[in-house]
Amino acid sequence: MIDQLEAAFNYHQQALGLRQQRHKVLASNIANADTPGYKARDMDFAAELKKAVGKGGANNQGLALARTSERHIVGQGATSAQSGLLYRVPEQPSLDGNTVDMDRERTAFADNSVRYQAGLTILNSRIQGLKSAMQPE
Repeated sequence: MIDQLEAAFNYHQQALGLRQQRHKVLASNIANADTPGYKARDMDFAAELKKAVGKGGANNQGLALARTSERHIVGQGATSAQSGLLYRVPEQPSLDGNTVDMDRERTAFADNSVRYQAGLTILNSRIQGLKSAMQPE
């Protein structure tokens, strides 16, 4: 039963986690808008979500650690939050090498915020639906 609940919520959990990561990246871009030489970053959300959900999500994340002896414990390293980040191509580069376009960043930030809230609303409605189905009449 718990496995079925986990599978039902896995997609939403992965999507919200990726939205949170993207939010941090966009906030970093906005914070560094005046930093000379700063390169704006973003992620391909659809590709990252497909990779996270398609391969089992949390089960296959991380870097495999090499073992030099069979007696060593098998482990996995943490994934880098920077692994799926791409550099953004500027429409109009500045003279100091900064590629942050504040209009684009604000738009992407607002869009990501709205989609994050929508994901939370959908997840909340699914949980409420399951709670009402489990309660006796």
